[in-house]
Amino acid sequence: MTAGSLGLRELNRATLERQLLLRRAERPAADAIGHLGGLQAQAPLAPYLGLWTRLSGFRPDHLKDLLTKRSVVRAHLMRNTVHLLTAEDFVSFRPLVQPLMERGLAGAFGKNLDGVDLSELTAIAAALLGETALTRAQLARRLAPRWPDRDPASLAYAATHLLPLVQAPPRGLWGSAGQATFVLAAAWLDTPLAPPDPARAVEQLVLRYLGAYGPASVADIQAWSGLSRLREVTERLGARLRVFTGPGGHLLDLPDAPRPGPDVPAPPRFLPAYDNLLLSFADRSRVIPHRRPVPLPPGHGASRGTLLVDGLWQADWTIAQAVLQIEPFVPMRAADLDAIAAEGERLLDFAVPPGQESGRDVRFARPARVNKPPPSRSKPVRDLR
Repeated sequence: MTAGSLGLRELNRATLERQLLLRRAERPAADAIGHLGGLQAQAPLAPYLGLWTRLSGFRPDHLKDLLTKRSVVRAHLMRNTVHLLTAEDFVSFRPLVQPLMERGLAGAFGKNLDGVDLSELTAIAAALLGETALTRAQLARRLAPRWPDRDPASLAYAATHLLPLVQAPPRGLWGSAGQATFVLAAAWLDTPLAPPDPARAVEQLVLRYLGAYGPASVADIQAWSGLSRLREVTERLGARLRVFTGPGGHLLDLPDAPRPGPDVPAPPRFLPAYDNLLLSFADRSRVIPHRRPVPLPPGHGASRGTLLVDGLWQADWTIAQAVLQIEPFVPMRAADLDAIAAEGERLLDFAVPPGQESGRDVRFARPARVNKPPPSRSKPVRDLR
């Protein structure tokens, strides 16, 4: 039964509220990571900016401590991409994506692995990765003697797709650098990974997505997770969900989830590269009103990203030598530019290392493209830090 209708702006405000982007939340980093269902982490430092823009008082050490204490992990999960998530969520959700990872392996390396006993491969690799963290190159060299006529890199990729692994620090630590090194999750977490009930786990995955991204369609949930046949899951959940009519059809949501009004102010928010807000919908129109592809730049994730203005992606940003360069691609009001500049100063406070502040500045690439509304219609920009 349909509960009502929602427009694009209402979807936008509901999503921003769930994503902790209408106001910075007073909550611990681990709690926020769990609420969000993880953060995209191919760019290893991107989660730090993702948490800074969402949480009040967040500092890099808050996440570094969680990683070194093994409370959160970096691992391939949703869409077979690297995510930062709580150890509990990894244990619950990692088995759900195993078929996805096996399909990815077959598509990319199947021909190179023809005739290889994958059970033997995983057993040997598990013994190696249960003792120490290895890069793929190191793992390839250790597997090569057993299969001398096979491509070593393909053997290593098979192991990292077939085994439940996490990436060990220093990869992903603020102020540190390091290659991605893989270690068996059971060894890293020092606990047996008891497989959860798959039906319950996938239901929890759907509910968690709606809590952090909803209202949303089944196609949206599948786009975020990389899983298929989730309509069967939402139908099984039945009365635990509400149904709305949205711009693209039926949308699902949690009954008591917040859905703020369309006129709630949305302050400027700097997002890191690969932020899940832009990547986690089949229909991205609630935050992307144009057809620009989401940038997926190389790098560590702390020096470039996208900018939300009034809740929509309306500019890109980069930091180089303590200068924050903002590149709008739509006209902006003078009040918005002032609010962006103030938020940009806070970003520089966070992202620029001490002692490297020389020449610090916030600049707009095309400041002439400004729409100044009549004074009678302009509204003060609220500081919702």
